[in-house]
Amino acid sequence: MLVLTRKVGEGIAIGDDVKIVVMQIKGKQVRLGIKASASTMVHREEVYQRILEENQAASQSDASALTMAQDMLSKPSEPRSTGVRRVVRQHRDDDE
Repeated sequence: MLVLTRKVGEGIAIGDDVKIVVMQIKGKQVRLGIKASASTMVHREEVYQRILEENQAASQSDASALTMAQDMLSKPSEPRSTGVRRVVRQHRDDDE
């Protein structure tokens, strides 16, 4: 682990597209500003851990549910009625 000392307004760079700046220090609390590209996901540690746990739980899904989903996708679906009736009429000219 790299440990750095920074003052308010100073920052660190991670790679080419992430910059972390110390915005404020108040008692034992430090406020950080993070600049990153839109494609870089940034989460608080506790949120990131929860995402990992939920992804792990999702990957442990029941095999029977997967089989049922595959069956549903492999069967051709029958057209469902939308309840809307469309009537098409031919146009007649008054000059005939």
